[in-house]
Amino acid sequence: MTLTTDSHCVVFDPALIRRYDKAGPRYTSYPTAVQFRESFGEAEYRAVAQASNTSGAPLSLYFHLPFCDTVCYYCACNKIVTKNRKRTAPYLERLFREIEMQGELFDRSRPVDQLHWGGGTPTFLSVDEMRALMRKTREHFQLRDDDGGEYSIEVDPREANAEIIALLRELGFNRLSLGVQDFDPTVQKAVNRIQSEAETFAVLDAARTTGFRSVNMDLIYGLPHQTVASFAATLDKVIDAGPDRLSVFNYAHLPELFKTQRQIETTSLPAPGEKLAILQHTIERLTAAGYVYIGMDHFARPDDELAVAQREGGLYRNFQGYSTHADCDLVAMGITAIGKVGDSYSQNVKTLDEYSALLDAGHLPVFRGIVLSDDDKLRRAIITQLICHFELNYARIEQAFNVRFRDYFADELEEFQAMQADGLLDVGAHSLVIRPVGKLLIRNICMVFDTYLRAAHKQQFSKVI
Repeated sequence: MTLTTDSHCVVFDPALIRRYDKAGPRYTSYPTAVQFRESFGEAEYRAVAQASNTSGAPLSLYFHLPFCDTVCYYCACNKIVTKNRKRTAPYLERLFREIEMQGELFDRSRPVDQLHWGGGTPTFLSVDEMRALMRKTREHFQLRDDDGGEYSIEVDPREANAEIIALLRELGFNRLSLGVQDFDPTVQKAVNRIQSEAETFAVLDAARTTGFRSVNMDLIYGLPHQTVASFAATLDKVIDAGPDRLSVFNYAHLPELFKTQRQIETTSLPAPGEKLAILQHTIERLTAAGYVYIGMDHFARPDDELAVAQREGGLYRNFQGYSTHADCDLVAMGITAIGKVGDSYSQNVKTLDEYSALLDAGHLPVFRGIVLSDDDKLRRAIITQLICHFELNYARIEQAFNVRFRDYFADELEEFQAMQADGLLDVGAHSLVIRPVGKLLIRNICMVFDTYLRAAHKQQFSKVI
């Protein structure tokens, strides 16, 4: 379906952002991971995986490769920092075992339309290990040979060169995401990520030369010592390089949760006003350069598949961010990996010892998850539609879920009155439409539909801006 609203138009209102800037989920899933329960384990996962084969839907595979050579102080990912490259071998041995066990659960007739290597630093692996991982995956799942899938990988330019990029293309990857964060030397030193412009753009050039279809660059605002002027300098260099997509993440400083963030001096972080000004300049500069605002932290060129999918109503959101493959079951492998199979979410154990012990004993390493209720599925559909397309048609929801929208969500519609008065959205008789000033606050709007937040307000999330 083609949407009639201009979902790329966004208006920055500092006063409204300050008023609504509170902590909340990023909604890469609904329910969010804090609702997963250990009562959902290996047996429950096996049941939903085997039942999913009746759909014949394509698959999405995610592999978590947690190793990093050095630690970036801002990082909140599940990673293992080590100089010892030999530590990958026992991990891959168990990961291969998990691939074999997962492969037994899913029909080989189901093509893998989406594949992603995340981390950590996936290219921490040796050339032979990367080849072996893709070969093992191909043995147990039906990978596409026509380059028509969305096969992506996260790349640290400090751990890659033209030869590595050529190898990744040979292995079947056609999209990559480059970690940049900031080129300013003072900022890089403060977060322990020293990365030159030359090595970064050399990897970008290699990706283009070898035929990668889409290249994303990750930036972070809110890091220590950043100013509007310093971040603008980084932004200009990135825009000149012309990546297909940009992710501009808000740094969430939560040192009580993430030990490495304790290395960052709180006094060096930009003040809230400066941080907002950085965001405002970023949005204005990117849109002036021709990028369209996809949502949340993401921008893309108008001809990129994300922008096309949003215009045509087919955009989706999962644990890797925005996607064009809403119909896939997501099979996640490796420590802490989160998957979505059928109407369930599941997560693997978080430590190497647990992961190894379970696989050595012949068990899948699933330790918690959730089977979605009818209400969960209804609210997930609404949140996904809003976060991807900024518009909600009541009739479509009513038809899909057999509810009377205005009755079922009477409390939520009442709560939206204040947001409507502030100009964030329009609550109509037949639809809810997010206005340009409300698009940066889409998480706040989605939170109104989150029934779990009404029951527990003490969960810890990052600020929405």
